Amino acid sequence: MAANSVNRDDVELGSLYRDTVLDHFRSPRGRKKLDRVDLSRLGHNPVCGDRMSMSIKLEGDKIADIEVETKGCAISVASASMLAELVPGLTKEQARNLAESFRGMMHGQPTPKDLEIGDLDSLEGVKNFPVRVKCALLGWMTLLDALSGAGDAKGITVTED
Repeated sequence: MAANSVNRDDVELGSLYRDTVLDHFRSPRGRKKLDRVDLSRLGHNPVCGDRMSMSIKLEGDKIADIEVETKGCAISVASASMLAELVPGLTKEQARNLAESFRGMMHGQPTPKDLEIGDLDSLEGVKNFPVRVKCALLGWMTLLDALSGAGDAKGITVTED
């Protein structure tokens, strides 16, 4: 293959991922109001100004439902939308493991083969743009903060490198 040629499969795969991110950005999931809120947190990424609010409804140790409202870039909104699709029905521990695995993926670590990550694989390329990693992680770090149950903390600022 010539140095300047483009692999058609790579172009189609890149387009699919771009389409997935744009779908989540244009039609974010998790925007419905909950009938009960057991945990809530605010998240902020000072690097680019992304902001989010997250509300969680629990049923015992499980996340029954989640509401996320994100104002920010396409990566931040799409990642939070993917979170809203993946987390309901998980135990708090399963949600923590998913969040930690996604954080690892954003820092170049492989995700466990048996972990269902849904559309999150479409964000894997973000790891090549360190400033954007914080955008992708905002929702997930907010989720971890909410699940930590640390007192009455109502907000998190993503400052992780």
